[in-house]
Amino acid sequence: METTLKGIHHITAIAGDAKKNYDFYTRILGLRLVKKTVNFDDPNTYHFYYGDENGTPGTILTFFPWGSGISKGRRGTHQATEIGYAVPVGSLEFWQKRFEENNVIYNKPAEKFGQKYLTFLDPDGLKLELVETNEDKRAPWETSEVKAENATRGFHHITITTEKAEPTAYILTKVFGYKLQQQEVNRFRYVTDAVDTANIVDLVEVPGEAAGLTAGGSVHHVAFRVSDEATLMQYREKIVALGLHITEKIDRNYFYSLYFREPGGVLFEIATDNPGFATDETVAELGTGLKLPAQYEAYRGEIEKVLPKLD
Repeated sequence: METTLKGIHHITAIAGDAKKNYDFYTRILGLRLVKKTVNFDDPNTYHFYYGDENGTPGTILTFFPWGSGISKGRRGTHQATEIGYAVPVGSLEFWQKRFEENNVIYNKPAEKFGQKYLTFLDPDGLKLELVETNEDKRAPWETSEVKAENATRGFHHITITTEKAEPTAYILTKVFGYKLQQQEVNRFRYVTDAVDTANIVDLVEVPGEAAGLTAGGSVHHVAFRVSDEATLMQYREKIVALGLHITEKIDRNYFYSLYFREPGGVLFEIATDNPGFATDETVAELGTGLKLPAQYEAYRGEIEKVLPKLD
């Protein structure tokens, strides 16, 4: 039985307007909507999952679009603050032009850890980065406007901003099996060799900086990946042994989850690869229908009336 943690499973963020979010990630960024469902705790709100063709762990960015009236978040400590996507070397020129044409806020390319990257903001102010690499061999999802030579491959890294890196680093290294690979000033890069992609966590240490506010345009939680439920429960035992509170196993229909808040304050999830997104739709159909948890199916008519139209 495999017992290793395999990098990032998915990242979940908070958005405002559902249609703006859908248009940005499917059209401008060129991701596939692999699941259109609702928030398990608030069925009058969508839960979108964007990723590659198959909804592969390590490519999945999810959103709770809570409406245009939601308050704006603020980046700071105790937060995941940047989401990095891998793109092919030489593609940043394409993305700069695309962002200019679509009035997307971005910064000029810069470099860290020897890689060029481009920072940009989504419509709610969520901070993302495109990182050039030729080492990522994952097959991209293509659209009519974003072809394979420029398309995202899935996650490259997630950045966590913290007042003190050591407590979070302890979870990454002693529990999750990550190792410190490099340091640049106050940025510490941790990598797991259990997988080749979506395997980087950067910790940025900023003593004295104000805590962030998690609201619109903020990361809600970061989910790490395990193969199956047996491995999931082994990690639960490890977290309990540290004296941290962790949930019981939760069935999210497409994976099983545990949630806990790491010592630096960021909400972490551990999620299984099984059963995957092609359980209630075929791969070809992914994202085309509204999929409801069983407990809400009887209320489909009322829910569909409330949810915003996407086209």
